[in-house]
Amino acid sequence: MTLVFAAIAPHGGLVFDHPDGETRRGMDELARRFAAARPEAVIIATPHGTLLDDRFGVVRAARLSEHQSRFVEDSRLYDGPGEPRLADACLAALREDGIPVAGVTFGATAAGDSEMPIDWGAGIPLSFLRAPAVVVTPCRALSNELHVRAGAALGRATGTRRIAFVASADHGHGHSEDGPYGFSPHSAPYDEEIVRLVHGNGLGELVGWDPEIAVAALADSFWQLLMLHGAIGGGWQAELLSYEAPTYFGMLTASYVRQD
Repeated sequence: MTLVFAAIAPHGGLVFDHPDGETRRGMDELARRFAAARPEAVIIATPHGTLLDDRFGVVRAARLSEHQSRFVEDSRLYDGPGEPRLADACLAALREDGIPVAGVTFGATAAGDSEMPIDWGAGIPLSFLRAPAVVVTPCRALSNELHVRAGAALGRATGTRRIAFVASADHGHGHSEDGPYGFSPHSAPYDEEIVRLVHGNGLGELVGWDPEIAVAALADSFWQLLMLHGAIGGGWQAELLSYEAPTYFGMLTASYVRQD
């Protein structure tokens, strides 16, 4: 695979609700860079999709349609093409590396006849970063190392095609007592560390973290960031475009540029 673009993108509905906010400006800039990179397809890792016990998931469907949720107005729900050929290559690469994974379709076993209902974690980023997409899901029951290996397998899955990899990630969800999960004293420190790692191009440090740090912070980012680290490997430079926690959760945008 030729990865031509990589990013961390938020999936909070505030990107629509606050059109003049820092996160929206970051997403608009990511969209500009995404278009300039001209990817043929995008692999997007979401924490909210079809989550499988003890294995990663790869959506094989030819069509993706965002289902209704309390986070996104119906008029903004995403609908777009899947990429079954890329999905099959991703599955093959993961299986070759001995990584537990399952392919997922909905309504039909044949990928070309399947329209998969996707979540806001995929739909919101894809509303800005539009291309045929393969949705993948992490598995919190599996180790940090397996997430990195999964990302690396995804990062080499399709030969010479121009592909993007996006980690859909919101961070600590306990910044406010008024939020649905209450206050967590771990959310702000977690987010500060993630900002530091992204700014310093240091996602590799996450491999040594205890995942319970992310659990305590009520974060939806740790596992996808491990996969992103595996997908890009070395030779990429991060640029932090925005970070804010305007309500109860943290949102960050960052792009990665290949240096070699």
